[in-house]
Amino acid sequence: MLIHLERSQIMKRQRLFKLLLVFTCCFAPANARAQDATAVAAWQVTRYDITANVDTSNAGERALTARASLAARNVGQGVGRTFTFRLSPSAEVKAATAGDAPAQFVTREEARTKLRQVTVTLPAAVAPSGTVNVSLEYRLPVATNSGLNAISAEGAQFLPLSFWYPTPNTQFAPRGADTAPMRLTVTSAGGEKVVTSGQLNGATYESALNVQPFFLTGRWDVSEGAGEARGISAWLVRGASADERKRADALVALAASARTFFQTMLGPAPESPVRLVAVRRGAGFDMGGTLLLDASVFRRSKTDAATAMQIAEMLARMWIGGTTVVQGEGAGAVREGLARYLATLFIEKQFGRETADAERLRLALAYAPVARRDGPLSQSTPFSGDYYTSVTNKGAMVWRLVAERAVGREAFMNVLRRELETNRGGRTSLASLRAALGERSNESLARVLSGVFDQPTDTDLLVGLPQQRAGEWVTALRNVGSLDVQVNVVATTDTGERLTSTGVLPARDFAETKFKTTARITRVEIDPEKIYPQLDYSNDVAPRGPSIEEALAELTSLFAQQQYARVEELARSLFRRTPQSQEARIWLARSLLEANKTDEAERELRAALELPLPTAATLAWANLGLGEIARRRNQTAEAVKRFDEAARTEADYASTLAARAARIKAETGAAPAVEEAARTFLAQFDAAIQSGRKAALDALFVPGELSTFSRGIVSNQPEAWQTRALRTEMLGTDRMAVDVAITSKVAAREQAGTAVLVLANTPAGWRLADIQFFEVR
Repeated sequence: MLIHLERSQIMKRQRLFKLLLVFTCCFAPANARAQDATAVAAWQVTRYDITANVDTSNAGERALTARASLAARNVGQGVGRTFTFRLSPSAEVKAATAGDAPAQFVTREEARTKLRQVTVTLPAAVAPSGTVNVSLEYRLPVATNSGLNAISAEGAQFLPLSFWYPTPNTQFAPRGADTAPMRLTVTSAGGEKVVTSGQLNGATYESALNVQPFFLTGRWDVSEGAGEARGISAWLVRGASADERKRADALVALAASARTFFQTMLGPAPESPVRLVAVRRGAGFDMGGTLLLDASVFRRSKTDAATAMQIAEMLARMWIGGTTVVQGEGAGAVREGLARYLATLFIEKQFGRETADAERLRLALAYAPVARRDGPLSQSTPFSGDYYTSVTNKGAMVWRLVAERAVGREAFMNVLRRELETNRGGRTSLASLRAALGERSNESLARVLSGVFDQPTDTDLLVGLPQQRAGEWVTALRNVGSLDVQVNVVATTDTGERLTSTGVLPARDFAETKFKTTARITRVEIDPEKIYPQLDYSNDVAPRGPSIEEALAELTSLFAQQQYARVEELARSLFRRTPQSQEARIWLARSLLEANKTDEAERELRAALELPLPTAATLAWANLGLGEIARRRNQTAEAVKRFDEAARTEADYASTLAARAARIKAETGAAPAVEEAARTFLAQFDAAIQSGRKAALDALFVPGELSTFSRGIVSNQPEAWQTRALRTEMLGTDRMAVDVAITSKVAAREQAGTAVLVLANTPAGWRLADIQFFEVR
């Protein structure tokens, strides 16, 4: 009776709804019926034209003034009567122009992004597919310098995520950030170079690639490539050493090889310069052929893995997103993920399969922590905190799966090349690329693409302990995910022989694989290449042990507890499981060194340095270990050299801190003379701290830098403070690193320790620009 009554009520409501619908259709005004409620204007930038002025010589001003003109098209279905920009909340808008006439505008804070919305009233309505030119004049003060925006005596830096330029669509928009050809003119202090993307014509850069505007100003020594590297340049810190120039030449040659590789794969190379720019902040950013690299990259003894990948990805994005805009849902999976997959193919070609496999393992390990909370790639947006971890690492894994399992690498590359050439100068999307691959006509391919792009990760592959049956070994397999998988299963015998079985493991099903051998199988692993993004990689191996992440965490803990024998045992086990793990090799070498197994440790450390593409951490810890071995053998010059190389690598906090301390200790009696400019500055620094006056302290800092440190010193006024220079090192012409020993007394508590202060040579003299380490306790 209850069910019948509910159905009756539902039917009555449906009849009432139909009557209302008929009434609306029959009696509503004709124009109301014809107008689509969703018909709204949507703007897409087709060109940026920006003139900016930034005076880095005026410490009191520290503001950018600019006029930004945008050409845009109405890509929506409705008529456009207003044009809304998004801009930094700090921006002060002075005037707006639409067409050639002044226009009215209103500003407000955008609730979701906290950006400043500037809505300009257009003089005439713009129909769908129509175009408009709108301009803003504005001022953008910079309170505190960061990697996103900075103005100081060392130069200026404005990257897209600082929202320094007005644009209708940011990366938070459904279609993603606007990218378009750009014309940029920047006026800066005398003697400073300006760098961005595109060709330089006089004082103006013009980029034919689709970019988000950005620029830097500063003083660099520029090294231009020649021959095959023509059009590729390295921008080194002013006064770079011969070793830095040598490393720059190697990186330029690597970029040239990557450009040739992608040109063969993706079609003619974009006619745009490639620039590798040394910076102190913002490293890793790339746009339109310009890549920002930490200045330490040029001081390393060898090209490291992360830098090689960054160069390769930057080159790939000149095609994917540069010549062809990538927009729409899931754009990040194409622009970021596909570029990273293609970069691994270049690494494989340039450095070998094992090196590329090491990079692919790092992709899987980087993605693993977010796998269980990750959403579908086709719906990922930058509002997700795990966006870049997912779209880059999982995205690269997914494209490898599609190319090498579902389609075939050669066929995939042919489709990708046609898609990019067909849309060169235009736009593509994840949906367009999926359609080009044949998703609509191939049911099995459609299932794969839907599973990897439209669903969250649910794949988890399990392997059981091998069992011996009638002269062969049998291993049970399980796939708990919703995607059929085609995988390799690798067995290792007690003699070290590796046997491989290949097959398809259906979704949510069990299977088994057989190995015909009389030898005892000691280990079995499913999907050793890590083709498939999974929820859990630790159950891919039997007998099951700690995952790679768990093993590395345990090694760190055991080493801190000085359990070196256990570290050696665990590191050897991990190294046998994953021979491409550089971390396992380094932990093994460090444990051997602590156990005074010097010769064994030296072999492992030298082998690490001889890898085709070591990580920065591998370079640092290997040199640090070899320096310690040389010190024990009383080879002082060799020890100093190795510690110096480890320090200059600047791989991570721990290795750099240890290397700097070891270098000072090894140089005792033969240390370089301390620069007199550093002694003079430190005397002023100590006096300013002891005075307790914030203005006196701030006067010794590069404007916009270290404001938190300044406040902390003044609010916790030291009763005593003394800074003593231990060592100075010139970082080019305009920077100096000073290792110091500090003794202080705060609230009747005595403290002591070391720090590394970085001084910048400004028109006002040497000023404190950075504190790299502060170990005063």
